[in-house]
Amino acid sequence: MINDYSDRHHAFEGCFNFRDIGGYPAQDGRTVRWGRYFRAGRQDRMTAQDLEGVRQLGIATQIDLRRPDEVHEQGRGPLTDMGASYHNIAVIPEGGSDQLSRLVGDTGISGKRYLAYLEFGPESWIRMFEIFTRASSHPIVIHCTAGKDRTGVSTAFLLAVLGVNRAVIEADYALTNRDVARQANFIENTTGLPAGMDRESMMHAAGVPESAIGDFLDGLEERWGGPLDYLRSIGIGDATMQAVRSQFLEG
Repeated sequence: MINDYSDRHHAFEGCFNFRDIGGYPAQDGRTVRWGRYFRAGRQDRMTAQDLEGVRQLGIATQIDLRRPDEVHEQGRGPLTDMGASYHNIAVIPEGGSDQLSRLVGDTGISGKRYLAYLEFGPESWIRMFEIFTRASSHPIVIHCTAGKDRTGVSTAFLLAVLGVNRAVIEADYALTNRDVARQANFIENTTGLPAGMDRESMMHAAGVPESAIGDFLDGLEERWGGPLDYLRSIGIGDATMQAVRSQFLEG
């Protein structure tokens, strides 16, 4: 299921990590529906050809995980102009990145840093799962700036609720690294690499350490008993989870 990267990845010219989570098997024998949930990076740099391609996906809802200052700087992208409803659910609030670094002790991406997202409170996940339950919200695109960290944690929560096994969740997360070279090429050829950053450091910044999502899941297991138990602890009950499964699973 993970090897079908070319089937799930939409190689837009100015948007990266845009991919479908369809086709993954759930433990109850069903599979995740194609064309219901797309995970992505920022879309404001899409080309005219990209816009035609994304229009064909019929996105009904854009869940934007960026901080308000990121949204202000980068823009929302084209989806609201195509009729999608827009929800800014900032997993990290303004000023939160510095707070995360103080909590974790460094600025690097890690499972420990992902766990620290939860210190900002449960509202993001509660709002997100309420949107997931509504048939009128589908298809959904969920994204942050790079489409790998906040988007990766959110997608891991959803896949866990859908009953997708951990190995597949971790493998889906690692697919981000397959689009790193394209992203580095785009930045190098358009705006140029950021000051003080060479191509190797750009590649590193755009990718993910493949162990991070596993460490995040381990942390959930140790503290709450797993992702589902964490979600239950913040008020996302079994009825909501069943409603989400009915929207995303087929077979």
